[in-house]
Amino acid sequence: MRHAFYLLYLRQLNWVHWQETLAENRSIIIMDLEYSKFSDASKKGSWKTALLFAYQSLGVVYGDLSTSPLYVYKSTFAEDIQHSESNEEIFGVLSFVFWTLTLVPLFKYVFVVLRADDNGEGGTFALYSLICRHANVSLLPNRQVADEAVSTYKLEHPPEKRSSSRVKVYLEKHKVLHTALLILVLLGTCMVIGDGVLTPAISVFSAVSGLELSMSKEHHQYAVIPITCFILVCLFALQHYGTHRVGFLFAPVVLTWLLCISALGLYNMIHWNPHVYKALSPYYMFKFLKKTKKGGWMSLGGILLCITGSEAMFADLGHFSYAAIQTAFTFLVYPALILAYMGQAAYLSQHHHTSYHISFYVSVPESVRWPVLVIAILASVVGSQAIISGTFSIINQSQSLGCFPRVKVIHTSDKIHGQIYIPEINWVLMILCITVTIGFRDTKHMGNASGLAVMTVMLVTTCLMSLVIILCWNKPPAVALSFLLFFGSIELLYFSASLTKFTEGAWLPILLALFLMTIMFVWHYATIKKYEFDLHNKVSLEWLLALGPSLGVARVPGIGLVFTDLTSGIPANFSRFVTNLPAYHRILVFVCVKSVPVPFVPPAERYLVGRVGPAAHRSYRCIVRYGYRDVHQDIDSFETELVARLADFIRYDWHRSQHTSPYAEDDASHSNESSSERRLAVIGTVTFSGTPGYGIEESVEPASVSIGFSTVESVTDVIEMQAVGAGAVERRVRFAIDDDDSESDGQTKMYVQLEEELRDLMTAQEAGTAFILGHTHVETKQGSSILKRLAINFGYNFLRRNCRGPDVALKVPPISLLEVGMVYVV
Repeated sequence: MRHAFYLLYLRQLNWVHWQETLAENRSIIIMDLEYSKFSDASKKGSWKTALLFAYQSLGVVYGDLSTSPLYVYKSTFAEDIQHSESNEEIFGVLSFVFWTLTLVPLFKYVFVVLRADDNGEGGTFALYSLICRHANVSLLPNRQVADEAVSTYKLEHPPEKRSSSRVKVYLEKHKVLHTALLILVLLGTCMVIGDGVLTPAISVFSAVSGLELSMSKEHHQYAVIPITCFILVCLFALQHYGTHRVGFLFAPVVLTWLLCISALGLYNMIHWNPHVYKALSPYYMFKFLKKTKKGGWMSLGGILLCITGSEAMFADLGHFSYAAIQTAFTFLVYPALILAYMGQAAYLSQHHHTSYHISFYVSVPESVRWPVLVIAILASVVGSQAIISGTFSIINQSQSLGCFPRVKVIHTSDKIHGQIYIPEINWVLMILCITVTIGFRDTKHMGNASGLAVMTVMLVTTCLMSLVIILCWNKPPAVALSFLLFFGSIELLYFSASLTKFTEGAWLPILLALFLMTIMFVWHYATIKKYEFDLHNKVSLEWLLALGPSLGVARVPGIGLVFTDLTSGIPANFSRFVTNLPAYHRILVFVCVKSVPVPFVPPAERYLVGRVGPAAHRSYRCIVRYGYRDVHQDIDSFETELVARLADFIRYDWHRSQHTSPYAEDDASHSNESSSERRLAVIGTVTFSGTPGYGIEESVEPASVSIGFSTVESVTDVIEMQAVGAGAVERRVRFAIDDDDSESDGQTKMYVQLEEELRDLMTAQEAGTAFILGHTHVETKQGSSILKRLAINFGYNFLRRNCRGPDVALKVPPISLLEVGMVYVV
């Protein structure tokens, strides 16, 4: 009878838990569907759906690339070369533009780089994540074997199936290469951020500069800069609303713009020079360089602007499928851009003495000039919006991997994944954009700066892609070397030309990159040193278990969440807390919020829970794992979710004890593992139905035990992680409570203890939750180098004082916050 009452209580508890959990997880499931629907659609093979996504990708991916015809010819002919009667210069530039667009965006990105996705995600961090999973080169702290069991932590070619390559062995052996790889990734990241400053400025300025054909030079000089600044201020001021409200307009705007420049290109070709297609021959490139010599080489810094925005195809891969981006570029964007450049070249080949400087608008017929101007401004705003959103995204990824100071991240949409807004970064970008516009005041300097940033990002991508070909795709080193030499030589040619413009604007992205890299590297270095200090100064479990009334330490009602970077052991900040305030909460949870080198961690695999000491001590460890593109929960849903996962774990742990010792297991026997921390279990929520039963599945896989309760009221999925060793076995166990009156007294006692522990947890939750965080100050050891003292004592501590604290990043309410002062000597 007592057992029947207990079952009723447990089922009621499970029902309440699921009512809460379903409501919390519904938004997560919607978001998962939102960003996975593209890959699902491609799997179904629906060409209508693929075309729809290709259309939608126009507004997100190709806004920047499609507006490049506004300023490529103008930047190229700004100073180094002159347009002559022979047309060798304009035809040579057209040939360079054609082959650059063909080799880099089409061949390199569409056919090669886009295939190197990380669970559907692209970008610099996606490549770095792939490399870190296939080779032990990551500098992230608190890595665990359990992380490799995450479903998104998949390997294209498991290491046991192929012998390790010499490149992998060499890379893993030399620690300095790990740092060099991180610096390379940070360089690419900083240049992307720099592009976020330059692209809005040059795009909007080039679009607005079309006014020069409709007003006098005196008025034009005083109109373009204020109008550009006004548009930029409006663009950044509207960022906090998110793009989902007007996002449906982006694709039509870019589509209209692409059709517009295609039509203008065809018109100019037919009307002015139908034979301009001959300039597509590579012969005109050599003829151009032979005539212009050094000036032609230096003008490549303007030509490379035709591929600005190509990196967005890879960076935004997570929002669309490979097929959608490939289709949109190959069949629409690429032909439209080629027609646009050919049309401009055809017009200029017949106009050698225009009254205005070479620009896009001189080739536009006067009757349609104003409509084209409006469409160009709208397209430039869309392209700027895409790069601004990309800048927010990559800074959020850097922050997740411990490479950027904490900033406030606001999610502007509950349904559309990846729509974020960072206030501090937004206003800094706005100030820098306006400063660049007012300071440079012309397309030439802006183009030089933007070109260097774009080409640096592409070089970084080429280097990382070469490693992916060897480490992840297991191709021969000769294939990777061929890729590196072919595309790297093309990009180095353009990069060298951009460097010659150092004093004419190219200094800006270099300065921005050095400043940002210093901040990011100092923050990452100090984060690693703090983790090493915590690791060396953690307290033993025996010290925690010895705390009690005999030492004057009391347990108070409530839940205490102690945040730490450690995945094992007792952090030093907790021992300092107890030393100064001899009391701690009845339910004690050591929480580690960590990042895993994957884009997303499925919600069902996010929480890794275990005991700290015996069950009677009511102490637990919870490791919360996020990917570098995951949305972090707000503190209210996090607290509710955490308590629910603890309840799931408590049920699992007691029933596991029943399974391992089904006849007699009292509290003493249940706490035999008190001398060391209990094993951790992945606690997640899945839904399945079936007849309650019991079964074991064994296979030769990384060691894990998976238990699920198949009752309708309690649907949980548990995977217990153990150390992976040779010959490890995967055991999957499923069981349900059988309502049998003939159970033993030991089992009845276990149910009572389980009910008591669950009741303690719910009572503690009602009493309130306290968040215990470390308030740290870091200083260097005596005898440290001057560089280290500058980086830690001044650089890191300045950033820590002036950036968001961990309580703000976690959105902890001040009334529930307990800060423990800690001095780290590193």
